[in-house]
Order: sequence, then C-alpha cells, then structure tokens
Amino acid sequence: MTALRPEREDSYGGTPYESYDSAPYETPVDAAAYEPPPDPVSYEPVADPAPYVPPRDDETVALRNVLPRDDETVALRIPEPPTRRVGGEPMSAPGASSASPATGTTPGGRAARRKAAKRRHGRHGGPSPELEPESESESESEPTSEGGRPLSRVEARKQARARKASPGVVASRAIGEVFITTGVLMLLFVSYQLWWTNVRAHAQADKETSSLQDDWASGKRNPGTFAPGQGFAILHIPKLDVVVPIAEGVSNKKVLDRGMVGHYGEGALKTAMPGAKTGNFALAGHRNTHGEPFRYVNRLTAGDPIVVETQDKYYVYKMASILPVTSPSNTSVIDPVPKGSGFTGPGRYITLTTCTPEFTSKYRLIVWGKMVEERPRSKGKPDALVQ
Repeated sequence: MTALRPEREDSYGGTPYESYDSAPYETPVDAAAYEPPPDPVSYEPVADPAPYVPPRDDETVALRNVLPRDDETVALRIPEPPTRRVGGEPMSAPGASSASPATGTTPGGRAARRKAAKRRHGRHGGPSPELEPESESESESEPTSEGGRPLSRVEARKQARARKASPGVVASRAIGEVFITTGVLMLLFVSYQLWWTNVRAHAQADKETSSLQDDWASGKRNPGTFAPGQGFAILHIPKLDVVVPIAEGVSNKKVLDRGMVGHYGEGALKTAMPGAKTGNFALAGHRNTHGEPFRYVNRLTAGDPIVVETQDKYYVYKMASILPVTSPSNTSVIDPVPKGSGFTGPGRYITLTTCTPEFTSKYRLIVWGKMVEERPRSKGKPDALVQ
C-alpha cells in the first residue's frame, strides 16, 4: 500500500485520523490483491460496573486459594475446587480438609494466612512456641495464675511478697524452735538423770563389790583407817534386795554418785565404825538417780534386818525407828545417841540418811537401827542373809 488512507470519522464524532505511515512503501503492492481495511468497530458507552461486594462470612470463595501466598514463591498452582457453605454446612470433596496438603494454604483472607504463619513459624519466622518443648525446669519455675496463664513481672513480685513471711511469723517460728529445742534438751537431761546415771552407778557399784570380795578372799585388805572414797564394807538390806558397797566419806563425786553408800567419817560429822564397842555408825546414800540404793528405805518396818559385812565379821542390826522429815542441817540425828530415835543411852546403832521427798533434796529422811548380832565370817553368814 503506497497511498495514504482516506480520512474517516470515527464513530465517536472525532476528527479524521491519518495512516500511521505517511511515507510511501517502496515495495510495490498488487492492486488487485489489495483489500481495504474493515470499518472501525464502533463502541457504545458501557455503564459503570456494580460495586464490589465482599463474600459473606459463611461463604468461601475458591479464588482465595488461587492467589499466591506472601511467604511462598510466585509459581503456577492448580487451584483447589471451590468450597462453599450452603445452609451453614460445609461442602467439600471427600477426604479434603480446610487446608490444602499440596500448597499448605489456609482458608480466609490475608490476615488469616498471616496468623496461621505466625502460629507455624513464630512472630519473626522462628519456630512456633507451641511446637517447642519446654524444659521441665522452665515449666516448673514459671509462675502462673489460677487460670494457667503466665504472670507478669508485677504480678509475680506481688505473689512473692505475699508468700514472704511477716516479721511476726518469723519471730513466732524462732520462739517455737527455741521451745522445741529446750524441750528436747530437757527430755535428754531427764533421761540421763533417771536412767543412764543408774545404769552407770550400778555397774561401778557391782565392780567395787566384786573387788572387795576378791581382796578379802586374798587377804590384801586389812581393817583399819580408810582413805576417802575407799570401799571397806558391804551393806545388805534383804527386804529391799539391796547389796551395795560402803566407802569412806560422803562426797558426791567420789562416793555417792558412783552408786555406793558413804560413811560419815570426816570432820565434825565423823561417826563410829561398826566394830566400835559403842557409837553410831551413820551412812548416807541417794534416794533417786546414781544407783538410788536408799530409794525405798521408807518401807522398812521395826525388826527388819540391816547387815553390814566387813572383811572379818557380819554386823546385824534391827530397824528400830524412822524420822520421815527433818532439816538437812539437823546433824543431831547422827550423834552417838541420836535425838528423835527413841534411844535413851549409849549403844551400838546404825543410821541411814537420804533425801525426801523423792526427786528433791529439800529435806532428809532418817532410819535408825540397833545392833543385835556380831558374827565372825568364820561362822558363816547370819540368818538374815541365808533366808
């Protein structure tokens, strides 16, 4: 085509237009084969399209699954068949789920997809907290409320302050611990006094008795003056089943606390020995603890035998009288003729002194006896020890 195209008016009433090419073609064109172009298509005015109405909440548009996801590569995908809720009930292909297994898409708009991505990959693309296994220590140490939600720092501090004991509670606990400790110590002390001291004193007294008898049998000990704490005789009270060594002196540490009976033989309290022709043989012993040899001397009655065994003789006394209570300073009860005993003149007497009431040392209990027999060891034991 070498000539210009004729000017024509378009269907819109505009100005005529010319051909795109104003210069003639160099290549000749056959006029017989030339066909004029068709008339331009006329355009009719089109009404404005209807406004876009978003789908209802109870409907699902399949095109959502066609759109590429923000977090996936933009590639060709086969869209899932449309799923629409009819009458409130879901309609889908058998075996299909709300999310496509091939594409991993999630029903809903962009916001729903972002929420699903956050749940799968965390807020910043990391692993989801729901999928991360919590360590046992973290799950135990993290404070939670009654509803199970984690506590904030302020709530955790308030809870810690509420659990912290007040000064009054701390003081009451300290006082309680002091009372408990004191009670335990007192219990241990009482057990020591009432049980262990007796066990130890009985063992020491039995050992001293055996030693005395062995020495007498071998002739190592001879009658005479004895040193403080030295055993020299054995006291028998058959009614009370008492067999206890007699040592010189009334010292607690050397004599009485070792389970023995002590002879008043020192200073102003010195009394006669059992072999003397006249006088008062006075003895002291514990009523409670440390062997408690005089525990039941208050049960003696008139005529009960009291025997003192020495290296060469047996001295047998008969219980005569008892003074239930007197002052510890009343030393007249161990005089050669003891006051309150009922004896009126010189004689050969025995006096037993101990504490009263039991488990105290406030007063003294006194028992007196009068010698009725002096028997050499060569003649054997007296009847009081044979029965």
